[in-house]
Amino acid sequence: MATAQTAQTAPQSARRAPVQERSRRRVEAILEATADLVLDRGVEAITTREIAEAAGVPVASLYQYFADKEGVLLALAERDMAEMDEQVVADVARVAPTSVAVLVETVMRSFTTVYARRPAFVEIYLRGRTNTAVHAFGRAHNGRIARTLREVAVDGGLARADLPEAAAVLAVEVGDRVFQLAYEHDRTGDTALVEEGIVMMTAYLERYAEEPA
Repeated sequence: MATAQTAQTAPQSARRAPVQERSRRRVEAILEATADLVLDRGVEAITTREIAEAAGVPVASLYQYFADKEGVLLALAERDMAEMDEQVVADVARVAPTSVAVLVETVMRSFTTVYARRPAFVEIYLRGRTNTAVHAFGRAHNGRIARTLREVAVDGGLARADLPEAAAVLAVEVGDRVFQLAYEHDRTGDTALVEEGIVMMTAYLERYAEEPA
C-alpha cells in the first residue's frame, strides 16, 4: 500500500517542503482552514485569500507553500488519501481476509470509514473530480492501489496468479465510481449503493478466486 504521508512529509503538490516545526504547523493550519471552507462554501467558491485569512497566515506565506488554490485542494486530497491508505492497511491486517469477498468488503468499508471522518475529502475528491489535478491524482492513486491489492490477493492465496492487472484496475475504478454516485447528494453516503457496489465487484473478481484446498 502507498506509504501514508505524515506531518513531517510535504505533500507532492506543495511548492516547497516545510522543514521547521513552525512551517509544518502553518501548512497544516492552511489545510484545516481549507477543509472548513470547502464544507461551508464549496470547492469552487473559495479563494486563496479566504484560505489565508481563515488559517491566520499572510497570503504571501500561503504562496510560499502552494502555487494556487488548486495546489491547496490537491494537498488536502493527498493528505486525506494517505490517511485512507493507512486505514486500508490497518483494516486488512486486522481482518486478515480469507477470501476475495472479504478483501473487497474490508477495503470498501475502510474507504467509508475515512469518508465519514473527512467530509471535506468527499467534497474535493468525490465531487471535485472536474478539477484536472484532482482527477489526475485520483487516477494515479487508483492504479497504485489496484496493483497493491492484486499483490495482496495473489500473495495471500486469495486469487490466482493469472488475475490480470487490468482486472484489478477495473475493479478499483468501478469501486471509485460507486463511491462517487453514493456520495453525490449526501456527505454521509448512500449505504445501499455501497452495498451493491461491494456485491458487484466481488462477483467480478471471484472469477479469479483461488479454489480452497
